[in-house]
Amino acid sequence: MTNRDQRTILLTGVNGQVGFELARSLQGLGNVVAVDRRTLDLGDLDQIRRVVREIGPSLIVNPAAYTAVDKAESDVEAAMRVNGEGPGVLAEEAKRLGAAFVHYSTDYVFDGTKEGAYVEDDAVNPQNVYGRSKLAGEEAVRASGAAHLILRTSWVYGHRSKSFFTTMLALAQKGAALRIVGDQFGAPTWSKMLAQATAHIVAQSVADSAGDDGWWRERSGIYHLTGADSTSWAGFARAIFDTLPSQKQVLVNAIPASEYPTPARRPANSRLSNEKIASVFGLRTPSWTDSLRLCVAEARESASYAALFQS
Repeated sequence: MTNRDQRTILLTGVNGQVGFELARSLQGLGNVVAVDRRTLDLGDLDQIRRVVREIGPSLIVNPAAYTAVDKAESDVEAAMRVNGEGPGVLAEEAKRLGAAFVHYSTDYVFDGTKEGAYVEDDAVNPQNVYGRSKLAGEEAVRASGAAHLILRTSWVYGHRSKSFFTTMLALAQKGAALRIVGDQFGAPTWSKMLAQATAHIVAQSVADSAGDDGWWRERSGIYHLTGADSTSWAGFARAIFDTLPSQKQVLVNAIPASEYPTPARRPANSRLSNEKIASVFGLRTPSWTDSLRLCVAEARESASYAALFQS
């Protein structure tokens, strides 16, 4: 078993867009043991218990999830097991070890009917299977008794794996005008910013208390963590295309969600207030537009997209 004095951090889902960034952002804050689905599958509850007990972490960070929102509508059992039961078992194992647990959830736990930004105590009412499965995970983590942070986020993107950002860049290479939903609003959240914000919190725990269970327990609860400000999907698409050379610009026509039916219903309002996390951890996130510019700067340097950004 790993020596707990080394402040071992167990990181799940290392091949996902948030997990990839966390594997880098958490370096220096402990002995990071990063695992992928082959080593720790959230759908295999016995494997979760075995792996956690072998590693013996003092902190578990869990970005792994079932994220195929539309597929979840017909794959309910798998979504509920991975997003609902799996995190609950991880949290139970954290409680047994006296470890802290950081888990990520979603804006989709809300129905999107509120006028302003949702706060953490607002009533939940998910409108699709994915949202219900993530809510089940939240409830299981809270019921475990583990010291925990549940970080609800929204519209996560990056340039290293499939996301709205990479989909738009792929479509830009075709050059055709696009019809994008313009009446659903939220905050695009760069995966790297999300990972760095998480590392900021972990660093506070190390500086204040060597990361012991008590520090986390005093701060346990649900927090919203997204890019600052908001836009529509159409606005997000236009902002992405605005970073391209003029000859590669793409016309975006905003359409109502009713003209783009999907198996899973999406909330019209996904805005989340970041005030609680700012108050507790002093964490102010950058505007989604500033994060987008940084993401684009990285994408320009990647082999996959370098040619797209050339005039």
